[in-house]
Amino acid sequence: MTDQSYQPTLSQLRAFVAIAEYRHFGTAATRLSVSQPTLSQALASLENGLGLQLIERSTRRVLVTADGKRLLPQAIATLEAADRFVASAAGQGLGGPLRLGIIPTVAPYVLPTLLPELRRRMPSLAPHIIEDQTARLLTGLRSGVLDVALLALPSGAAGLIEIPLYTEEFVLVLPRGHRLAGRSDLKIADLEALPLLLLDEGHCLRDQTLELCRTGAAHPGAVGDTRAASLATVVQCVAGGLGVTLIPAMAVGAETARGTLDIATFAAPAPGRTVGLAFRSSTARGEDYDVLAEVVRECRPA
Repeated sequence: MTDQSYQPTLSQLRAFVAIAEYRHFGTAATRLSVSQPTLSQALASLENGLGLQLIERSTRRVLVTADGKRLLPQAIATLEAADRFVASAAGQGLGGPLRLGIIPTVAPYVLPTLLPELRRRMPSLAPHIIEDQTARLLTGLRSGVLDVALLALPSGAAGLIEIPLYTEEFVLVLPRGHRLAGRSDLKIADLEALPLLLLDEGHCLRDQTLELCRTGAAHPGAVGDTRAASLATVVQCVAGGLGVTLIPAMAVGAETARGTLDIATFAAPAPGRTVGLAFRSSTARGEDYDVLAEVVRECRPA
């Protein structure tokens, strides 16, 4: 039974949240810059004070208990409020730890500009980047493991606020000398029977590409025969003559820099996607995330 007079410390809450996030005591201790015994003691003190087991641990795995899952969002909200209080006292805006999730088809093209800009504008901010597929990022947001995520919108998830940042077109990447190379008037029907290479299942760009083909009544050939975990791999497969692929416009410069590929673009209105920021509607840091959204918007690659 919980001792009603017990007041957890911020260190104890940070230990609980870090262990719940990383599911590994060693990793959590490293992230918090404390020793593993110190981390374990903080968690034990929290559990003893609450009279609840929050984390189930064995030699092989770390699990968050039902009580832990129930209390985790409140622990995160408490830490967010504390971080915001300190930042406000120092006359700063967004500060403290920020767990930012980003989908793999955005991260490599935004982070090189975004991270230096965040350091310049928000020196007290400590971003932790988690690159993952959309479904797992949404799970992380709902559970409180992530603070905010940069992904394709709309997500369709309940309980989130979504801020659209920009819309980008899809570009068809082709082997050098392909008959469609250089075209700027493509239609979805032009994908008919082309060997279309896709990212692996779970990537939203894969789903967006397949949906685009369905709505345009196009039937690419060999869909799914070659799949990859990154755009860089897919594009190299195109360069090797295995097929063609669709990539977001922001990725074109980086992924075609070697000069061994051709591209083609679609006639207006060109197919594309909207990228935006998502966070829990219950968070106390909504105004801060509005500011973050503006920084991300300004850091969008040309």
